[in-house]
Amino acid sequence: MPVCRFCGTSLTRAFVDLGVSPIANDYLAPDALDRMEPFYPLHARVCEKCLLVQLPPVQAPDRLFTDEYAYFSSFSDSWLDHARRYTGAIMERFGLGPDHRVVEIASNDGYLLQYFHAAGIPVLGIEPARNCAEAAIAKGIPTEILFFGAETARALAPDHSADLMAANNVLAHVPDINDFVEGFRILLKPTGVATFEFPHLLNLIQRGEFDTIYHEHYSYLSLHATRQIFAAHGLTIFDVEELPSHGGSLRLYVRHAANDRLPVEPGVAAVQAKEEAAGLTGLAGYAGFEPRVQKIKRDLLKFLIAAREEGKTVAGYGAPAKGNTLLNYCGVRTDLLAFTVDRSPHKQGKYLPGTRIPIFAPEHIFERRPDYVLILPWNLQTEIMEQMKNIRSWGGQFVVPIPELRVLP
Repeated sequence: MPVCRFCGTSLTRAFVDLGVSPIANDYLAPDALDRMEPFYPLHARVCEKCLLVQLPPVQAPDRLFTDEYAYFSSFSDSWLDHARRYTGAIMERFGLGPDHRVVEIASNDGYLLQYFHAAGIPVLGIEPARNCAEAAIAKGIPTEILFFGAETARALAPDHSADLMAANNVLAHVPDINDFVEGFRILLKPTGVATFEFPHLLNLIQRGEFDTIYHEHYSYLSLHATRQIFAAHGLTIFDVEELPSHGGSLRLYVRHAANDRLPVEPGVAAVQAKEEAAGLTGLAGYAGFEPRVQKIKRDLLKFLIAAREEGKTVAGYGAPAKGNTLLNYCGVRTDLLAFTVDRSPHKQGKYLPGTRIPIFAPEHIFERRPDYVLILPWNLQTEIMEQMKNIRSWGGQFVVPIPELRVLP
């Protein structure tokens, strides 16, 4: 029986069971198509004690975040804009300048630190995927190719203690969440601030965003659960912002508990009240999710089958990890989705894991002229519809599968 990665309680209560699925970012090269792919259970559970929603680990992090990791943050214009705006706001709010140090955990290809670096602020990235780290280093961003935790923090602290630590969309990716958070306690200066961004569990539940569940995401986070985790390591959440990114995220502002010069802001109570109203501070709020997931599956399959029967063609846009959860759970193959496209050259020419759907460059859409384009990274819907607006010249339409299937002109 698996146990909670935070508090050690046995995980006996299901949140949603998505069957079995391949590792979401294990894109296949053409020469791998004749080989077996491993599939693993994708069964999320909720801890009855601390209410942390989580997947039991089926792969070690070094198996998931390899030297061929396929996600590069800089291929999303909207995410770069998000990083740029964060940089400006955080420098102004906390008065950061050349005498301070910014450390980002899971710094990917330097998409965020480049803006602090350009402002003359010393930076350091910590990134376990070598190919992403090397892309950052090529931009002039100092980067350590390491997994982060207490041991890493102790080694870095003498020379790299941080005034600001940033952790965007990584807290969910760590199997040992206690070791990871303890690293922040060690590396953060006594007066420092850490910010964490992650998709808000409340939105996942309310909007049916089950496709954000995949093996790289070990945990699905609420304010209620994270307050307990940080408190156990002498850290306090002193402010919370709600963000539109990734289907609705939280940005937590965290300090050492002893640093009471930063008061707890009203945003904390506001988000806590929302979670309480939705039942997330008790087990009731976690019930009934799976039937809604099953309806999303049926609706997508009805649409794809009807389009096929009518002689229409459907292509995908994007090859995100969330899309691989969706397509594998729904059993979609090339008979229903002919191909997909992606801006990242690291994915082009490969195939989606499990479904074996081929990935092309975006220009392929205009060569094939499908009747419908299924937007798999639905969180980037506005950006993608603008980039691909010319599909309307032949009557093409966009389709968004979540939170409910919509066909958009």
